[in-house]
Amino acid sequence: MPKKTSKKTAQKSFIGPPRLTKYERARIIGARALQLSYGAPAFIPREGLYDVTEIAKRELEAKALPISIRRQLPDGTYQDIPVQDLL
Repeated sequence: MPKKTSKKTAQKSFIGPPRLTKYERARIIGARALQLSYGAPAFIPREGLYDVTEIAKRELEAKALPISIRRQLPDGTYQDIPVQDLL
């Protein structure tokens, strides 16, 4: 008989490592910096910052980005994980 798991443990089991990889981090910062350079509003106060890459890094550190990471397995299954859960 299969073992039942609670929702709490099922939500916290990730495909891959339980944190952002350096590649995911670079991709998020690059994509957000591009959005900012095209005029998207910042999710944090700029406080005199003009470098879009630095603003994107600070938004990521402040967990202010509403972005999810999609991790996919070779069999086609995937999992969308909010960035806040990986920081």
